[in-house]
Amino acid sequence: MSELITAELVDLDLSAPTKDAAARSLAERMVAAHRVTDLEGFLADVAAREAQMPTGLDGGIGIPHCRSEHVSAPTLAFGRSGAGIDFGAADGPSDLIFLIAAPAGADDAHLTILSGLARRLTDAEFTAALRAGTDPRAVAALIRGEEPPEECQEQEQARAETETKRETETEAAAAAYAPFRIVAVTSCPTGIAHTYLAAESLAAAGRAEGVEVTVETQGSAGFKKLDPSVVAAADAVIWAHDVEVREKSRFRGKPLVDVGVKAGVNRPAELIAEARRKAERGEIAAVSEDGGGADTGDGNGSAADHAHFGVRLRTYLMSGVSYMVPFVAAGGLLIALSFAIGGYEIASAKSVADHFVWGEADSWAALLNQIGSAAFGFLVPVLAGYIAYGMADRPALVPGFVGGAIALTVNAGFLGGLVAGLLAGAVVMAIQRVPVHATLRGIMPVLVIPLVASAAVGFLMFIVVGKPIASLQNALTDWLNGLSGSNAVILGVVLGLMMCFDMGGPLNKVAYAFAVGGLADPTPGSLKVMAAVMAAGMVPPLAMALATTVRRRLFTRTERENGRAAWVLGASFITEGAIPFAAADPLRVIPSVMAGGAVTGALSMAFGATLRAPHGGVFVVPLIGGPFLYLLAIAAGTLVATALVVLLKGARRAAPEAAGDTGSAGPDGSRVTVAA
Repeated sequence: MSELITAELVDLDLSAPTKDAAARSLAERMVAAHRVTDLEGFLADVAAREAQMPTGLDGGIGIPHCRSEHVSAPTLAFGRSGAGIDFGAADGPSDLIFLIAAPAGADDAHLTILSGLARRLTDAEFTAALRAGTDPRAVAALIRGEEPPEECQEQEQARAETETKRETETEAAAAAYAPFRIVAVTSCPTGIAHTYLAAESLAAAGRAEGVEVTVETQGSAGFKKLDPSVVAAADAVIWAHDVEVREKSRFRGKPLVDVGVKAGVNRPAELIAEARRKAERGEIAAVSEDGGGADTGDGNGSAADHAHFGVRLRTYLMSGVSYMVPFVAAGGLLIALSFAIGGYEIASAKSVADHFVWGEADSWAALLNQIGSAAFGFLVPVLAGYIAYGMADRPALVPGFVGGAIALTVNAGFLGGLVAGLLAGAVVMAIQRVPVHATLRGIMPVLVIPLVASAAVGFLMFIVVGKPIASLQNALTDWLNGLSGSNAVILGVVLGLMMCFDMGGPLNKVAYAFAVGGLADPTPGSLKVMAAVMAAGMVPPLAMALATTVRRRLFTRTERENGRAAWVLGASFITEGAIPFAAADPLRVIPSVMAGGAVTGALSMAFGATLRAPHGGVFVVPLIGGPFLYLLAIAAGTLVATALVVLLKGARRAAPEAAGDTGSAGPDGSRVTVAA
C-alpha cells in the first residue's frame, strides 16, 4: 500500500456531517493530488456503490469505495471525524473514514486495497493509533505500514507506550473473558439448500456478534455429529429445523431456541440474541431420551410442544417427506432410465430373477425398472414410519412402518400413509404418558410400545379407517384422471403457485409430495400432475437467471454471479436456486415467480404433458409426454416471471428520478440518482 496514500490525502479533523459530505471532502483531496479527474462523476460512482449496500463496519469504521473511470491511479484517502458519521454500521456512527478509489476495470487493485485494509482494521492497536495520531505524515506512514518521519518519532514513541499499556490491559481482560458459545442444528426436508443456508447465516451472524457458533447440518443426506466436547462446552443451543432433530438427548440441560429452518436463514442475529437471553435467565432445557421436546424450565414441556397445532403437524409431515425423498430420487430415476432404454412396456416384463440375458438391452431395462419399483414400494411405509418418528421418536418407527405397509395392502395409497403415520405417532405418544413401574421402563421402547402400538395401528388401518381412505384415494385418482379443460388448468395454477411461493419450503414440499404420491400407482392424471409440478418448480431460478442477463443493472454483482449458477439449478429442477434473490427482495421476486409458476402449471396441464420421473429437469425431457409443448410452458412462465421482476425492480429505481432527481451511470452500468 506504499503508493496509495500521502499526507495530503489525510484529514485528521473531518468536519463533514454526512457520508456524502465526507466523501466529497476526501474526494476533493484526491482531485488536488491529481488522482481523480472528474469530481462529480467520481462521487456519483461512490454513491452508486453506497446504494447497493452500506459500507459501515462495526468498531466506528466507514469504507466508502468504488471503481470509476474517473480515477487515474489506485488511491486511498483517510479522514477522522470527531462527531462521527453514519455509514450504516450496526453499532452506530463511524469516526475513521477510508475512501478507496480504483480505476475502472482494476478489480485486482480494488480488491487488494480492500482486503489489505480489512486485515489491518481488525488490529486494535492499528485503529487506536489512527485515533491517537496528530500528524498527517505519521498517520499516512502508519497506513502505508512504514516508519514515520524522524520529526514524528517522539509522537510515535508516546503512542507506542500508550498502546503497550492498553494492550496489556486488553490481554488481561481477554484472559478473563470466554466467548459465548452456541451449538446449532439446521435441517430441512431435502437437506440440500435451506439446511446449509441456515448454517452459513448462523455462522456469519456469530462472527459478527463475537459468538462462537458451531453448526451440525442434518437432512436426508445424513449428518456428521458435533464433537461431544463442543456440545458440552456450549452455553446455548439453536435448532433451526423443519424435520425432527436427531439424537436430541445430546443437548439436554442447555438453553434452547427452537425454530423453523427459515428463521435460521432470515434472522440469525435475533436467534443468537434470544439464545444469550435464555442463558442469562438460566432457562435450562431438558431433552427427553424418547424424542420429546425440550423443557424450557417451567415444567410445561418444550416450545415445540406448545406450538400451534398446524406448526407441529407441518414438522411431523416434513419429517416423513425428508426420509422419503431419497427413495423418490433413486427409485423414480431408475424407473425413468428403464423407460428410456426399453420403452414404457418394460414395466410389464417378467421378473429378471427368472429371465435375464446379459446381452439384451431389454433385460437391463427390466432390471432397472424392477429395482426402481422395489425402491418405490417403500415410499408409503417410509413416509408413515418417519412421520411417526417425528412425533414420538424411535419407538414409533415399527407401528409407523406397519401402518404404511397396511395402507398399501388395503389400497389406501399415499393418503393412507399420511394417516397411518399420524395414527402411529399419536398411539405411541399416548402409551408413553401411561405411568409404568421402574422395572418395565427398560423394555417399554423396544418391546411393549412397538408391540401394543403396532397392534392398535393395524386394527385401525385394517378395520376402521383403511377402507374409507382407500375410497377417498380412488375418488381422488378418478378426479385426476377425469380432469380436463378449465379444471385441469385451475389445478395447474394452484400447484404452480405452491411450488414457487416458498421455493423448497413447506408449501413447495406439499405440492411435490402430492405429485410423487401419484407416481406410486401412476395414472394419466397423476402423470400430468407430476409434469406440472416439475415444470413450475423450474421457473424461479430460470427467471432470475434470465433477469440478471437481460437487465444486469438492476442487480448487484453478487446477484449476477448467482444468476449464472441459477441457469443450471433451474434446468435441474432445483427451485432453491432462486432463494438468494427472494431473500434480498421478497416483495418483488416472490410475486413475480409465483405468477410465472402459475402460468407454467396451467399451460402444462392444458397441454396434457405427462412425466414419469420425479426429478431431473430438462435431463428427463425424453421421458415427457408432449415434450415440445412442455418446454414451451416452461419458457412462457419464465418469460412472465422475468418480465414482472424486471418491471417491479425497474419501477423502484425509476421512482427517485420521477421525483425530480438527476443521475448518472454507476460503475457497473446502474443508474445512480443524485438529488437535484
